Amino acid sequence: MGVLHCALFTAPVILHGDVARSKNFGACKSGLCKLAARRAQCYTGRRRARVGSLVIRMQGASRSVKTDSGSVAVKEEGLSAKILKGSPLPFGATAGDGGVNFAVHSSKATSVKICIFTLSDLQKGKVSKTIPLDPVRNKTGDVWHAFLPGKFDDMLYGYQIDGEYCPEEGHCYDPSCILLDPYAKAIISREEYGVVGPGGNCWPQMAGMVPVLDDEFDWDGDMPLGLPQRDLFVYEMHVRGFTKHSSSNVNYPGTYLGLVDKLEHLKDLGVNAIELLPCHEFNELEYYSYNSVMGDYKMNFWGYSTINYFSPMIRYAASGMKNCGRDAIKEFKMLVREAHKHGIEVFMDVVFNHTAEGNEMGPTLSFRGLDNSVYYMLAPRGECYNYSGCGNTFNCNHPVVRRFIVDCLRCPRYDDPWVLGY
Repeated sequence: MGVLHCALFTAPVILHGDVARSKNFGACKSGLCKLAARRAQCYTGRRRARVGSLVIRMQGASRSVKTDSGSVAVKEEGLSAKILKGSPLPFGATAGDGGVNFAVHSSKATSVKICIFTLSDLQKGKVSKTIPLDPVRNKTGDVWHAFLPGKFDDMLYGYQIDGEYCPEEGHCYDPSCILLDPYAKAIISREEYGVVGPGGNCWPQMAGMVPVLDDEFDWDGDMPLGLPQRDLFVYEMHVRGFTKHSSSNVNYPGTYLGLVDKLEHLKDLGVNAIELLPCHEFNELEYYSYNSVMGDYKMNFWGYSTINYFSPMIRYAASGMKNCGRDAIKEFKMLVREAHKHGIEVFMDVVFNHTAEGNEMGPTLSFRGLDNSVYYMLAPRGECYNYSGCGNTFNCNHPVVRRFIVDCLRCPRYDDPWVLGY
């Protein structure tokens, strides 16, 4: 039996509160990043929002993408193959025979488009292909879905979703934002840990990995150890912090593979279970600003501000963004497999009470743009209830959100349920 460890209201982060979110969010070496003014502008009703390095200006039929290096055209084109109806389940992108099924929940959306990227196009701020979904053929209830035939090796995706924009009523649909799929199994974002982008950009445009069928991992017959809970000697650790210092003498310091090199040491200590502090995708530069007391720059070291619950933190992987994040997943699986070979169970620290999108003035990354009033607890005028102390509160009362949490705890993000508990 696994141990449920979900920190509900005590998650430590570097900087708390609405003031931090609205005034210091995304500060950089050259001064505060210009996100606060843009969020305020967006919240007052102007539909021009910034997400990472990608901004799509909605001005008539003409669209451009503004990046840190200029503007490029967005081509409104679909795949050469026919777009099929697809299935509303399972949620997320699922590889099947001959293509990939996409399914996303958005209850009040009036239009949904799947955005496909190559890695090079994503880094240039260019959408490779845009596939609009038919609101009749490609929708079942509140779920939009489609099956796209073809091969998607080395491809990434996100969503453009339109609908009513009325924050005071809880609706924050904005097609200028390219949104992450909450069910994406790997996220491509910043490759190097703690490195600010061009122009002081702290929030790069992110995209999910499109899965492929032949992407299997050799578990070598591995199974959870099934140790009695009363006998567990649990060592709580930070994946990066445990081996990042040169004194760790590992080949890949600060990574999943670096931790593998230290399993024998943990075994010698008598440890038979490790609890990994947050290793889902988060933005370590979320609170980046100068700390005059310490003489350096604030970063979110602990990771208690999740962007995506299904994807392993890509900057904890020695392989980085290689193979669109698939190799990062394999590295995490290798850590679990090798831990079991050393007689060590694996637990994960997961916090479902809030996300990295902050309060109503925070960035639109995923949940807010998909279905704000479903995913978050909102006050009568549309403000986020801040029971978490981190700007928003996940709406765990809603059946869609409850299902999302249960799906996360079943570990489909890693394909095989060998993580013992949370």
